[in-house]
Amino acid sequence: MDTLVHVLVIPVPAQGHVIPMMELAKKLARHGFKVTFVNTDFIHTVVMNASTKNEEEDDDDGIRQVSIPDGLELGDTRTNFGRLSEAMQRVMPQKLEELIEKMNADGMKIKCVFADNCMTWALGVAKKMGIKGVAFCPAPATSLALFSTIPKLISDGIINSNDGSILRQQEVHLSPKMPAISTETFPWVCFTDMDLRRSAFQHFVTSTEDLRYADKIISNSSVELEPETFSSFPNMLPVGPLLATNTRGNQGGNFWPEDLACLSWLDQQPVSSVIYAAFGSSSSHDQKQVLEIALGLELTGKPFLWVVRPDTDKEATEGLASFEERTVSRGRMVSWAPQEKVLRHPSVACFVTHCGWNSTLQGVSNGVPLICFPYSADQFLNKRFICDSWKVGLGLEKDESTGLVRKHEILTKVNQLLGDKIYKSRAMDMKEKLLHSVREGSSYRNWSNIVEWINEEQVIA
Repeated sequence: MDTLVHVLVIPVPAQGHVIPMMELAKKLARHGFKVTFVNTDFIHTVVMNASTKNEEEDDDDGIRQVSIPDGLELGDTRTNFGRLSEAMQRVMPQKLEELIEKMNADGMKIKCVFADNCMTWALGVAKKMGIKGVAFCPAPATSLALFSTIPKLISDGIINSNDGSILRQQEVHLSPKMPAISTETFPWVCFTDMDLRRSAFQHFVTSTEDLRYADKIISNSSVELEPETFSSFPNMLPVGPLLATNTRGNQGGNFWPEDLACLSWLDQQPVSSVIYAAFGSSSSHDQKQVLEIALGLELTGKPFLWVVRPDTDKEATEGLASFEERTVSRGRMVSWAPQEKVLRHPSVACFVTHCGWNSTLQGVSNGVPLICFPYSADQFLNKRFICDSWKVGLGLEKDESTGLVRKHEILTKVNQLLGDKIYKSRAMDMKEKLLHSVREGSSYRNWSNIVEWINEEQVIA
């Protein structure tokens, strides 16, 4: 019989969700909880394969990783969001219930379930079984606030009720206190395939409706990052950035092995000299855009570390051989980087990023100014935070005639960012504010209250 309080954590089966929920699991483990981390069978295999190839293993003491089926066959593609979502909703609730029942029978009684805010059906399972449930938002809290406002956006005639398509292009206020958000930045609008947009939109709607099963809603954000959102939606409790309390900088849940050798390469570079470029786990650039990025990095004349994922289309990277030859003395390309450690490294001057929330948090939590190249989902919203609200970065603009971010645009923005010390100064100021928040400020207090609440004996009415 376990003496530790046992909690269960279940993420969306996607890299950008697994990583922050693993950070959450680690934080729970550091607070003395026994943690079971539940991936889908498919993602569990991917993560295990990546971790066994890493030269330095994460310290995951107290975290037990298990898996359940996602409803698709082993050989099926997981890129069709609608099909995957339907399969998960059909199969996973029963499988999760069976897993919890087995653990309870084995003396590992689950006291609380933490579920991604896009996997809130798991909180329905928890509620049914008399278990406490917490919804975790790994994206900006503003995106969850947007999802909760969808019924009003529909009734106001701003979006279509079927697929979320924009009926009226405009700036909207989710609350009187919050700054306006452009309808063009709504996360589902980036899907040009209408079936995919419909599936994504309906998934957001259903998941947000299922928040009714949550006893608490927490967010991997802070009051310093989204003050108006947390003031307007007080039921969302900021407890982040979670990574700011991970002193070792080890990042679990990677889908690809990390190239740790790049850290030694960074050791050889001057302080604040390296341009770090990485575009997340799902962004996809065609051959012309990849070449423009390469030539832009070359034009800067500065050292660079560029992440080109293992699953990048080979056609997209054709023509880079001569670029690598020309820049071998000052550049390095890797398939996947230990990003948190890279951004903590003193040689890194700036971060060219797709603006995923994880990458955004890693940048600002380490005082690194950002150059924004958003691709999809909440990344356009995050760009507005970076450039307009926090003023710690600059956005790359696409050439109107080609739709590409051109090499000279990259050069111009790098020179502008690194030539004005105010961006670095603001980024360092934000870093200090975030560290204070997680060490003794509002995020720390919210987290302490959550820990205390989990440990309380549940009173069944």
